[in-house]
Amino acid sequence: MHDIKKPNILHIFTDMQRFDTIGCLGNPVIKTPNLDRLCGEGVAFTNAFSPSPVCIAARCSMISGQYPLHTGCYENDIMPTDGRKTFMGALTEDGYRTHGIGKCHFTPDRFELKGFQTREIQEELGDDPENLDRNNYLKYLHDAGYEHVCEEHGIRGEMYYTPQPSVLPAADHPTQWVADRSIKFISQPHTKPWYLFASFIHPHPPLTPPAPWHKLYRPSLMPAPNVPQDWESLITYVNRVQNRYKYADQGLSIHQMRLIKAYYYACISFVDYQVGRILDALQVAGALDSTLILFSSDHGEHLGDRNCLGKRSMHDSSARVPMIVSQPGRFEGGKTCTTPVSLVDIAPTFLSASGNIEYQRTGKLGSHALDGVDMHDILTGRSDRKVVFSQLSYPDAMTPLCIAPEDRKYLAIEDEITKRAHFSSYMAVSEKWKYFYSAPDNKEFLFDRINDPQETRNKIGLPFVSQSYTEMKKALIEHLKAGGEGAGITGDSWRVFPQIRLNPDPDTGLLIQDGYTPWAQMDLPTGYDC
Repeated sequence: MHDIKKPNILHIFTDMQRFDTIGCLGNPVIKTPNLDRLCGEGVAFTNAFSPSPVCIAARCSMISGQYPLHTGCYENDIMPTDGRKTFMGALTEDGYRTHGIGKCHFTPDRFELKGFQTREIQEELGDDPENLDRNNYLKYLHDAGYEHVCEEHGIRGEMYYTPQPSVLPAADHPTQWVADRSIKFISQPHTKPWYLFASFIHPHPPLTPPAPWHKLYRPSLMPAPNVPQDWESLITYVNRVQNRYKYADQGLSIHQMRLIKAYYYACISFVDYQVGRILDALQVAGALDSTLILFSSDHGEHLGDRNCLGKRSMHDSSARVPMIVSQPGRFEGGKTCTTPVSLVDIAPTFLSASGNIEYQRTGKLGSHALDGVDMHDILTGRSDRKVVFSQLSYPDAMTPLCIAPEDRKYLAIEDEITKRAHFSSYMAVSEKWKYFYSAPDNKEFLFDRINDPQETRNKIGLPFVSQSYTEMKKALIEHLKAGGEGAGITGDSWRVFPQIRLNPDPDTGLLIQDGYTPWAQMDLPTGYDC
């Protein structure tokens, strides 16, 4: 056994999991006994936020410990290609055995290591035939005889948000495969401390739990979405675009939304079951007391709240994530911490726990400074930080057809910095208040997080909260200016851009996102051409 002064680090990560999907933290419907166990042993940070509520940008910020204004990644786009260090690379250099299993969503090269010594790869949307041997999960399915499966993570395209039982049994399901590989890694003899990234694609749509898990929750017993009376005034450009291409802007059925929630919860419960298996393997290996365990997700999912599906907005349903940390002597006791934290805090938390000399001496990760702080300092009050931030810019390749034809000229702006600002949303959030601004709408939002936790009323125009409004707006603008993100700012306020309107044609901009397995033959017989 290695020196426990350098703990193992088990980093369990999900994709698109809302903050309010853990039983013991206030959800009376969902079954998460193993995450409840982790909360009972560690610390639940109940105000955790994504630095950018979308997959790639959030993960880029997490592994670098930087907000998007420093990574340059604001969407599902290219991660920095300048060779900047990740916390996995720092741990590798510090003598850790580092291994990644499951979804990393690295760009531009999905097979890149980015500091890991080794990876076992499982990503979405199939792959090219020549990559079959490099995509470990697809190779596993191929060798197991699943050549009839053409979309291993479920059918996307028009059925992206149509709940569907997995075509794979539980034993070969992508969620269980990540756990199986994680258990094998943990169970091996280790002479060095290790860092393991166990990353599940679920509950990201398509929602495909295996049988019998798809029957765990009955839709008619699921709670209805949060749809305030004035919901249309509470959503933004990014919500409207997503609703269009996700087939959700022509009306949502309450029964459909409860069915989606039932399958979403089933996916999470199946992940929870795998978390229990991984924790049991740690215990059998005698490594439970010498391991820092962190569970989180990259962003949330609206699930019909405000009649929206998807992510990307700054509402809690999209931008707020679960965050549980457990480590004997540092994060323990079944506590909760309500001070805001962010995914950018994961890197300094790991580096501090590992005793990384460079970080302790300089506060940096390689050549760049970290925007986050050690969550142990948040927990113990050694950090006085009260506000965390988020940013997303969405002039995305999927959006042009969703936008009114006369407004598409704003996507053709040659000045990429100005275009980014025009399509950006920015957020500052404290324990009490959330302030965010949507530039495509030229609209501000202020939510009272204590008295209106469901974000049902925008307080921006009330004189009673003018001081809080001024303070939160100032904190956000100062953060952006300090990071060189000033293209959307004029003086001490926001630069006014033309508002972006949705295409009035309801069939224009619908998403088709197919991703077939390398061996799938999609040719139809003669006479059945598409």
